[in-house]
Amino acid sequence: MSKKMLDPFLRVDPFLRDVGVTDDLRRVIFAIAHAGKYVAHAIRNDNLGYSESANSSGEKQLTLDLMSDAIFCNHLQSTGVVARFASEEQKDSVPLHCTSEEKFAVAFDPLDGSSLVDTDFAIGSIFTIFRGSDFLGKTGKDIVASGYIIYGPRTVFMVATRHGLWEFTENVIGEFVLSRDDLRLAPDAEYFAPGNLRATIERPEYEKLFLYWARKGTTLRYSGGMVPDIHMMLAKGSGVFAYPSHSKYPEGKLRILFECAPFAFLITAAGGIAMDEHGVNILDKKITALHQRTSIIVGSRNDVEKAVEILNQ
Repeated sequence: MSKKMLDPFLRVDPFLRDVGVTDDLRRVIFAIAHAGKYVAHAIRNDNLGYSESANSSGEKQLTLDLMSDAIFCNHLQSTGVVARFASEEQKDSVPLHCTSEEKFAVAFDPLDGSSLVDTDFAIGSIFTIFRGSDFLGKTGKDIVASGYIIYGPRTVFMVATRHGLWEFTENVIGEFVLSRDDLRLAPDAEYFAPGNLRATIERPEYEKLFLYWARKGTTLRYSGGMVPDIHMMLAKGSGVFAYPSHSKYPEGKLRILFECAPFAFLITAAGGIAMDEHGVNILDKKITALHQRTSIIVGSRNDVEKAVEILNQ
């Protein structure tokens, strides 16, 4: 463990300044971290029931979904450097008042895995930051920062920029301080998180992939939430997460902008890789619609490549 990891004064904003992240981008990242504290409080203390509305996919929204969406949007508005906000909970993106010459567009899944709230499982928020005032026509290679906040026994803020990947943990006085700065994924996975196992019924190649991992002794760890599953991989130093297509979602269920591209950027920073089931790097996929979907296999490089091979046999 490095000295940095033990230093209680390495907070998000000054640390990112010291590693070379620009002032305006730091302002956006710090606003996200600050908003996450309010979301964590809402999860622990507020209404867990359903609202009267549905999200962009027609799924009924929890009151917490709407509250989290508003918290992040309001915090980003206050920065003066965010020109556009897009949310998995909203059909269209929202233009924000931006007074800065340098502009950013920020996309959010404000409460990924919210259906797990009543079970008291860990859930999270996922964010993606692009330079400019829009997302369409861009790819994951245009991302300047991405990350997530996981709300579990501890509240953890994970952020990747082109300078590196770091984990910050909320301390007892409500500050996010550096807890890990050397996160790397081994090339071979010791853990696997297979999403949508019902697809094995209609896709024998997915059943074959599941059995491949099980027979080689890979440990099954699947919570039903993408944030905790991928956080587990990063915490343990290896792993692979898969969510292939099936008849209900022929292009895949998860969204490029809100879930797959941010994790692809982050996992790549840790030495891993993210591909769709056909072997296309997720970071190369052009965003042509806000709620565009894709299949995804993400994590330790050798197991991602093996998964693609098996799914295409």
